[in-house]
Amino acid sequence: MTLSTRRRLLAVAGAGLLAAAGVVAPSSAAQAAVACDVTYTTNDWPGGFTGNVTLRNTGDALTSWTLGFTFPNASQRVQQGWSATWTQTGQAVTARSLDYNGNLATGASTSIGFNGAWSGSNPKPTAFTVNGTACGGTAPTNTPPTVTLTSPTSGATFAAGAAVPLAATASDVEGPISRVEFLVDGTVVNSDTTAPYAFSAPVASGSHTAAARAFDGGGLSTTTTAVPFTVGGGSTTPTLQASTGAVSVPEGGSATVTYRLSAAPTGSVAVSLAKTGDTNITISPTSLSLTSANWSTGVPVTVSASEDTDQTNGTATITATSSAGNVTVTATESDNDLPGGGPRVDNPFAGARGYVNPEWSAKAAAEPGGSRVSNQPTAVWLDRIAAIAGSPDSQSNGPMGLRAHLDAALAQGAGYAQFVIYDLPGRDCAALASNGELGPDDLPRYKTEYIDPIAAIMADTKYRSLRIIAVIEIDSLPNLVTNLNIAKCATMNSNGGYVNGVGYALDKLGAIPNVYNYIDAAHHGWIGWDSNFRPTAQKLKQAATASGATVDDVHGFIVNTANYSALREQYFTINTTVNGQQIRQSRWVDWNVYVDELAFAQAFRTELVSQGFSPNIGMLIDTSRNGWGGSARPTAASTSTDLNTFVDQSRIDRRIHAGNWCNQSGAGLGERPTAAPASGIDAYVWVKPPGESDGSSREIPNNEGKGFDRMCDPTYGGNGLNGNNMSGALPDAPLSGAWFSAQFRQLMANAYPPLS
Repeated sequence: MTLSTRRRLLAVAGAGLLAAAGVVAPSSAAQAAVACDVTYTTNDWPGGFTGNVTLRNTGDALTSWTLGFTFPNASQRVQQGWSATWTQTGQAVTARSLDYNGNLATGASTSIGFNGAWSGSNPKPTAFTVNGTACGGTAPTNTPPTVTLTSPTSGATFAAGAAVPLAATASDVEGPISRVEFLVDGTVVNSDTTAPYAFSAPVASGSHTAAARAFDGGGLSTTTTAVPFTVGGGSTTPTLQASTGAVSVPEGGSATVTYRLSAAPTGSVAVSLAKTGDTNITISPTSLSLTSANWSTGVPVTVSASEDTDQTNGTATITATSSAGNVTVTATESDNDLPGGGPRVDNPFAGARGYVNPEWSAKAAAEPGGSRVSNQPTAVWLDRIAAIAGSPDSQSNGPMGLRAHLDAALAQGAGYAQFVIYDLPGRDCAALASNGELGPDDLPRYKTEYIDPIAAIMADTKYRSLRIIAVIEIDSLPNLVTNLNIAKCATMNSNGGYVNGVGYALDKLGAIPNVYNYIDAAHHGWIGWDSNFRPTAQKLKQAATASGATVDDVHGFIVNTANYSALREQYFTINTTVNGQQIRQSRWVDWNVYVDELAFAQAFRTELVSQGFSPNIGMLIDTSRNGWGGSARPTAASTSTDLNTFVDQSRIDRRIHAGNWCNQSGAGLGERPTAAPASGIDAYVWVKPPGESDGSSREIPNNEGKGFDRMCDPTYGGNGLNGNNMSGALPDAPLSGAWFSAQFRQLMANAYPPLS
């Protein structure tokens, strides 16, 4: 899932691939004075976990190491690892050092990790070896968090049918809390990543217990003592309940309301249902019976909304009457005839908390200081068909699939979740690092095996309360403007694969009322020239009106995804002159009309509206790696009267060349995800999760169709498209999308605004 930054045309991988890498030779025999400590912590969820391992060398210096341990449970297994070569035979696990972390001086430490799976239980291993010599065990070096359950109080009583308020406070001496879970009768009912930690849960009548569990950035947890409480005051008189007091029903679709009793009845309770209001809304069945066998699970009632031609969200009241009381539910039709494709808000990021991907968050939190940003919302990349269901065998994706992420977002109480739709046929036609699994002629597979299953899951009414952000096909359509000299791009232009693939995705996802489509619009260093600016907007319009799509299926556009272009150049603008020369004449700007992403995004939005897109469209800017802080960041404009010297000393963007795009040395985190930060901008976002590699620095065999691009090789001297400059890439980079610890640590160190 690595993206490519371009100037006017993208640098194409040069000839001569490096030797295959990724297989590390076995470690040498155990050294004479091997001594070590191992810290092993986990971040667990049902059926899965992230293991974080810190190895500290307390003996003689090591030039390579092999860590070994045995899982106590036969069901435990490593699915995806990083910062080491991981293998598992039976319950025995081995992690071998990589080129960049094999040297461990006395007292030095290195952190590695993996995503795993389990069933039954997930106990921690208790014995570790390094190069065959026994090490210390699992004692953590950090202090567990503290947590206090503030609601309910011990012995509290709540009325039957009432939602029980759950609340807690938590803190940790080393840094932020990763998450707080609420448990009722020992079962997790909610997971909250941001304070205040509070949740209201419907609980059946009877006696229950509540507890809270807090996790810190290192995966350590503390659970409160279970507190008893009662619902229904101990009364066994049943009361009729509905699973919700209000339901949203998509036009042409349905939703479900479940009716149950608060306690077991002595006989059957007949329930009659009647509906008043919008005639397009219907219910089935209109009567049901609750008995001692089904009183707790309840009986589902289907609420449907038929297709119509009006443009209103009709409402209806459903009244259930019984000897156990009466209940009313308000049903609202989500009309798909409304302008803009449905009852969407203007800015889906405003006033909503973003979904924190637990797979990315665990990797980030395992890094030193990573807990400072591990609670930020990032996008989930669906970069191959297998990622929809989950891909435990992937070298880049985690084992969680689309539905698992959506369920987790609901459990977090998130207001929005971000997903990158990224598997076009002939994907990323001008680069190698992010080539995909589908060939140039695989548009039918893209539709039926990729987009259709994604749309079916996102359309599930259980996710209707969640704003789903769909970022559509990074690095595709602009290639059809700038890179037609590359054979694969010319093919995708002539066969319509990109245009019709994007159109199909927009049409299918745009029909779902809580999905917000944002199309990739490259960045200023790719299409900021006059020759590319308007033609790209026109190509985007062509795709937005292809394969059944209309401009109303487009909520906005995103720029700078996985790129390093500065948000603002503080010390010069496109109108600045130096010694009578325009900034555009400098080597760095190279006659571009824009010098930073904010000005470009706002101007391109105006152009898109002029091409026929809605005046209400919003722009997103990916700021996950464009902060450029640290000691190299300029603090004032240069005083030089030489144009090129002035620009090079004044510019925030510190790349060797604006055409360099892969794992750039010196980069830093940019603005944190923020809603409505500037005019025309819906949000600053982290769509490319920090710490995920842009591409491997050498050839690595893989099953995801990704190639080796010389622009990711730090020894590459470049080509004419990047001014024959060095690539500026970091060394020892793993496959695109895989965790790159060195990159993440650099991004934190050079963050701007700085991390506290």
